[in-house]
Amino acid sequence: MRPKNDQIAGDQVVTGDGAGSTRYLGAGQDSTEGWTDRSRIVLTPIAAPSILGLFGFAGATFMVASLLAGWWGSPETAAPVIAPFALFFGGVAQLLAGMWSYRARDAVATAMHGTWGAFWLAWGLLVLLTAGSILPTSVLTSRAFGFWFIVLAVVTTFGALAALADNLALFTVLGLLAAGSGLLAAGFVGGIHELVSAGGWVLVASAAAAFYTAGAMMLAGATGGRTILPLGKYNAAANIPGRRAMEPVSYPAGLPGARVGQ
Repeated sequence: MRPKNDQIAGDQVVTGDGAGSTRYLGAGQDSTEGWTDRSRIVLTPIAAPSILGLFGFAGATFMVASLLAGWWGSPETAAPVIAPFALFFGGVAQLLAGMWSYRARDAVATAMHGTWGAFWLAWGLLVLLTAGSILPTSVLTSRAFGFWFIVLAVVTTFGALAALADNLALFTVLGLLAAGSGLLAAGFVGGIHELVSAGGWVLVASAAAAFYTAGAMMLAGATGGRTILPLGKYNAAANIPGRRAMEPVSYPAGLPGARVGQ
């Protein structure tokens, strides 16, 4: 690799020898192309963190959003039961996925799983505090709680726009999530129950899209990159079931004592 004190000036490499002298490298072995040809990158492949992150998000969101939409139970009795599930599956698991996304160099997954993992940890803690009568239950429907969703809607909207560069399935998940967060923000801040219920319905749709996206990613990972469920990628070949959009770069004999997925 090129030493730290090397710089590129136009199509020339300027290198310092550490003693104050400078020499200019032209075409040939010491050119930019020469350095590129001699460089080697060693990768440590990992499974897509968003598989775990999206499943964690989908599970926690479906449980809470269906409750907000009025499908079953009441927030006062059901929320404390859901809180540990949301805290660990939607919070801890998703936050871990967000941190692993740093290693995968996935900017969208890092931001989205990190943001929503932190939210579910905070939500679970808040519910448990209300269940223990440390805080009044009214905080879960207060205007202040609605401002949580203003922040989440803004961050998630940027995530949805960034996801457009990858695939339509992830854009759908984040687009619905941003819309649902906006409805919840308006409902809690304005004290409008109908908007809260509508936000719950939209978040259920986001959870369903997340289940699909995570499942499609897991099936592709288990079959060596073959498309089983299309994700709406811009490469047409990637959306045909049974097709592999690109051949993986790997050692043909695999790793001794290991296989893909372990």
